[in-house]
Amino acid sequence: MKKIMMKAMLATALLAGSISGQVGSAHATAAKPTAAPIMRDNLTKFGLVKDVELPVTVTAGGLSYTLEKIMIFDSKSKDAQALAKQYGYDLDGAQYFIWTKINIENKGDKIIQKNSKDLSEKWRLNFGDLSKGEAYVSMPLKTVLVQNYKPNNKQALWSWVLKPGEKLSSYQGYLYSGKFNYFEIWLDNKGASATKYIVNEKK
Repeated sequence: MKKIMMKAMLATALLAGSISGQVGSAHATAAKPTAAPIMRDNLTKFGLVKDVELPVTVTAGGLSYTLEKIMIFDSKSKDAQALAKQYGYDLDGAQYFIWTKINIENKGDKIIQKNSKDLSEKWRLNFGDLSKGEAYVSMPLKTVLVQNYKPNNKQALWSWVLKPGEKLSSYQGYLYSGKFNYFEIWLDNKGASATKYIVNEKK
């Protein structure tokens, strides 16, 4: 009887060791998961094939502007409607709502701002069709029309102020109703300007 019990225990131990070894081997040989690529744009959906990859940085007059991400949505889409509801954008009959993630930095020695003291737009996104107007920044009413409003909102940007050396990461919403022929970033600050084509103009 004792011999039978010892054999049973030995068989159980061997089986457990075998399973443990198989599991350990599987863990040892399993490939490490690869990080999913970051989706920075959906430009190809609108016929825009990039000549340079994002992020792209343009600098002029001490102001550095980096476009990290851009997503173009039909203004009636769920994505556009959700963003409009969340931040209070008035889509105003526009055909497209364009959502961008940006980084700006003051590399100069004077304050750079876009507010009631300086209404000039420092950057523009051009798509090569002005027949229905250029793409323009839409006001996020839910972040602007609030008590104790402060500039430099990091969720939905409107007015902003950067002292020398300061940086800001945020998002901006644009309205647009034209065609997509090319994609250019235009930057202008303190009399200096610069441009960068993400998608070159077709010849």
